[in-house]
Amino acid sequence: MNTVFLFISGPEIMVIMLIVVMVFGADKIPEIARGLGKGIRQVKDATNDIKREIKDSSEKTGLNTDITKDITKEIDSVKDDIDDFTGPIKRQF
Repeated sequence: MNTVFLFISGPEIMVIMLIVVMVFGADKIPEIARGLGKGIRQVKDATNDIKREIKDSSEKTGLNTDITKDITKEIDSVKDDIDDFTGPIKRQF
């Protein structure tokens, strides 16, 4: 089974992993992974904080959140229309 992830196949991933082990050493890889995990977690937490602040401020000021629901519904409708229109074209390829 040859899995393609972002245009990279299995053997290419293995070569990249081998190069990473050679450059950083096997004992440094867990530290690098932990650092990446912490960084991703911080970005996720910051994003959630921003979303929460926007939601709280909109509730305090009394902004109508029904508008965003209507906009989201319209966007979904347009997406469905585009999918219906491009469906036969995608199937040909």
